[in-house]
Amino acid sequence: MDLPVWQIIVLAIVQGVAEFLPISSTGHLVVLATLLDADADHFDLVGLNIVLHAGTLGSILVVYRQQLYEALTKDRRLLFLLVVATIPAVIAALVLKATDTDSLLESPLVAGICLLVTGTILLLSQRLPQTKQTYEQTSWSQAWWIGCAQALAILPGISRSGSTICSGQALGLSREGAATFSFLMAVPAILGAITLQVAKSIGDWDDASRTPAWLLLLGAAISFVVGWFSLVLLIKVVQRGRLHWFAWWCFAVGLFVIAWQATID
Repeated sequence: MDLPVWQIIVLAIVQGVAEFLPISSTGHLVVLATLLDADADHFDLVGLNIVLHAGTLGSILVVYRQQLYEALTKDRRLLFLLVVATIPAVIAALVLKATDTDSLLESPLVAGICLLVTGTILLLSQRLPQTKQTYEQTSWSQAWWIGCAQALAILPGISRSGSTICSGQALGLSREGAATFSFLMAVPAILGAITLQVAKSIGDWDDASRTPAWLLLLGAAISFVVGWFSLVLLIKVVQRGRLHWFAWWCFAVGLFVIAWQATID
């Protein structure tokens, strides 16, 4: 059974907002999927998760097109740094798969607990010193440790943007530098997530259960537009040093999810 149009629209909006704002898109989608009684396997089957990620990827490509162009044509060092930053996430994904613990990625309770962790990280970001180091000046070790923060964000509820921006600042990058490097390294990360989803769906994606192409395109378009606005908003929030504002949302949603799961278990 396909998801209704309104559910696809809601999920696309949530993906577009939460992919960039530091509140964890995976955490919110896992919780929302459970509330809508639509399990993760269903998302994989219809390819909705793939196109929603593709939509938000498109918004990064538009906003950071100049930086990405320079990385591909001029600043090859930055390109290699992005590869280094991606390695920890690849290792983490392989470990989860090999140990058969990837079911954690679909747990609302894990998402609730991890949202509290994200909130704590965002609050602590207030205390980080301000520097002038740009993203072009990122060192190999900084790239690796920011990549480790991204790997932690595989868990639902841990914000990828929040953890990588905060870790970048903690390692010496400026606010803008940490944000730029965070979203540049999101490109291979999201591409990897899309590739894994496609690989996982091969053999299970039959014509009878496939969501109509126009609905998938609608979801991708909505996540792209909402993602673009969210990304521009977050850049301004980071520049003003207000990232910690989102901590209160993470705390509220995390506590709600934990209480909700406690009542049904």
